[in-house]
Amino acid sequence: MLQRRRFLQQSILSSLGFLVGKESLQAASGNRSGYGSKPIVVSTWAPNAKANAEAWKVLAANGRALDAVEKGVHVTEADPADQSVGYGGLPDRDGKVTVDSCVMDEFGNCGAVMYLESILHPVSVARLVMEKTPHVQLVGNGALQFALSQGFTKTNLLTAESEKAWRNWLKTSKYDPMITVENIMERDKKEKKKPGQIHNHDTIGMIALDHNGNLSGACSTSGMAFKMNGRVGDSPIIGAGLYVDNEVGAATATGLGEEIVRICGSHTIIEMMRAGFSPEEACKKAVERIVKRNGLEKARNLQAGFIAINKQGEVGAYSVIKGFNYAVHTAEGPYTKDSKFLV
Repeated sequence: MLQRRRFLQQSILSSLGFLVGKESLQAASGNRSGYGSKPIVVSTWAPNAKANAEAWKVLAANGRALDAVEKGVHVTEADPADQSVGYGGLPDRDGKVTVDSCVMDEFGNCGAVMYLESILHPVSVARLVMEKTPHVQLVGNGALQFALSQGFTKTNLLTAESEKAWRNWLKTSKYDPMITVENIMERDKKEKKKPGQIHNHDTIGMIALDHNGNLSGACSTSGMAFKMNGRVGDSPIIGAGLYVDNEVGAATATGLGEEIVRICGSHTIIEMMRAGFSPEEACKKAVERIVKRNGLEKARNLQAGFIAINKQGEVGAYSVIKGFNYAVHTAEGPYTKDSKFLV
């Protein structure tokens, strides 16, 4: 995942010592990379390099990080080939495609929509929740009515390909939240390909640092394939799927949402960076909490991954098991990278 930020000055670390303990401070004191790039945009999963390219257009024109991540996420939300986000997303058990999304800006403002139907760009609805309502979250029909009131129109998000996958699933109705892991193993064995996003429940999480040194982030998904009606994962939950603190950094998540929610994953990463850990180290700490909670054997059969960026533009990433990658775009150009993993 994305490399994270530099240490805070030793005086700050000392004042936080009672919070993180001697061992944590020792870990934070070594293996730090140099300053990163500004501006920079990072997103979960290598195929989202195309989304980064759209976000980069905003950043390269000295635009705001929030505008960049919104435009970038639009690309994936509208891509029918990506069956985990927006148009073309795999439906729930009733055959309905429902989408979740959130945004957070440099001022700590945030907005989210959950279990929203028939709207192509939920990330933009989430932004309007943030900017035009006194609330943080709108859900279900309430979120839909708000979107329609703001000029959005209904779109059928269920493509023929995703409907076919759902109807095939109905033959057995076997629900397995770890379809991601199964597909990773299957592709590795039969096709010898690196794991990606096909037929899984992944997410686009995107975080950016603009030319003014301000951070913002967005997260969007159609959720776990064949989920129960009404299920919501981590993606639209501020502190779980996304968190931004403009004094520290930004973090976002992908994978099995229930596990990410249980540790408030993205907020945990921000607090680790605040205590002096690099982005990568902070992501690893969040992963370690998931593994500790589940035990090694169970953890080998679940996936959760994190990316993070700090105020200096350093990035870092970590995942529970092998197979997570991420995309980065800076003034030097785009690149993708496999994250480190724990088990």
